[in-house]
Amino acid sequence: MTDHVAIVIVSHSPLVAEGTADMVRQMVGDEVRVAFAGGNPEGGLGTDVAKILAAIEQVWSPAGVAVLVDLGGAETNSEMAVELLPAERQASVVICNAPIVEGAVMAATEAAGGGSLEAVRATAEELSP
Repeated sequence: MTDHVAIVIVSHSPLVAEGTADMVRQMVGDEVRVAFAGGNPEGGLGTDVAKILAAIEQVWSPAGVAVLVDLGGAETNSEMAVELLPAERQASVVICNAPIVEGAVMAATEAAGGGSLEAVRATAEELSP
């Protein structure tokens, strides 16, 4: 099987993160690896660098990983998680400026078709206002 770009969903809400990942899997199938990180360490609203890092590592692909975030804090913590990756992997992770649900579905659809990391990012970001 060819490696596809993987998708990570990061939301302040554990339920939004999990629900978005479930939606992506149902619409795109198992061809694209999808992980999610939602909530703070106690399970409340917020984000957690360690959870985000674990999600990226869980779905790591040589083709890259596209991370979709819901709010500014999720973006900041996702950037911190990327900085904790080995240097050779950091350039293969992008944070997409896109609506989390629609962007994740469109990014995964592009990834399932074999799109490159940049194509996946561009497809997701087409939805930004």
